[in-house]
Amino acid sequence: MLSGGSDSDDGLLWDITTPTRPGRVPGVAMAGFGDRGVTPPGLRLIPHPAVTLVLVFGGTIAVEDAGGRRRQGSFVAGLGYGEALRTLRADAFECLQVRLSPTLAHAVLGAAVADLDGAAVALDDLLGREAARMCDRLGGLSSWADRFASVDGWLAQRRAESRVAPEVAWAWRRIVAGRGVVRVERLAAEVGWSRKRLWSRFRSQLGLAPKPAAKLVRFDHAVHRLVAGQDAAGVAADGGYTDQSHLHRDVVAYTGLTPTTVVGEPFLAVDDVAWGWPGRSSVVGPGRSP
Repeated sequence: MLSGGSDSDDGLLWDITTPTRPGRVPGVAMAGFGDRGVTPPGLRLIPHPAVTLVLVFGGTIAVEDAGGRRRQGSFVAGLGYGEALRTLRADAFECLQVRLSPTLAHAVLGAAVADLDGAAVALDDLLGREAARMCDRLGGLSSWADRFASVDGWLAQRRAESRVAPEVAWAWRRIVAGRGVVRVERLAAEVGWSRKRLWSRFRSQLGLAPKPAAKLVRFDHAVHRLVAGQDAAGVAADGGYTDQSHLHRDVVAYTGLTPTTVVGEPFLAVDDVAWGWPGRSSVVGPGRSP
């Protein structure tokens, strides 16, 4: 079963299709994207608390970092991508995007994902020839339902026993459950580690230290609440910020925009449809047959 949306009815840039049934591997979200010829040059990316896998099987997609360096084709972006990767350029593309929790990404893609630091690497640098074979396979399938099933099977097959320490995985789950409003000292005490040990192990295995990870999760919830129309003062008060100025500084640091202007970012509108923000369990919009 699929749900979809397009810019004809939602003001979005792309046709978007998502599976409405969960896959076999928890901690995964998938969405299919198709270009409608309206992608602006240099679309701004917004950091997100996930490892992102972009499988391109038609047209071209390129991301540029703050230094102007470009990576084209399928890629993997580290936890918090968007801080290092500033813009996306695309033309006549089709791709399937996968968001992985960092603990799952470590199990599926290997320990190298912890070294990405919010940047991106070409998928074939991480997977070798398997990357091209997978994208060719997706391009040869005629329906999104089959593509989602293919990637779901690939993830299930590659998933190995995670080498992330149970204490690190638990701390990440606590950060996510608390929407980033947690204290590192308390996390360390609850797992029986020193603050220094938790910081070191968390950073080496997931790619961010606990405090920046919590800050990213907190920002993610706050910015989507802003896009949903909630006022900045209320978002700051409910989201664990010391005051509205604190929220303002975080939004500017992550996006280069203020809380007032970030609400118009097209990439966040895409999140609303493709990933079910804010607070939706499935995509709404006109159905698309597979």
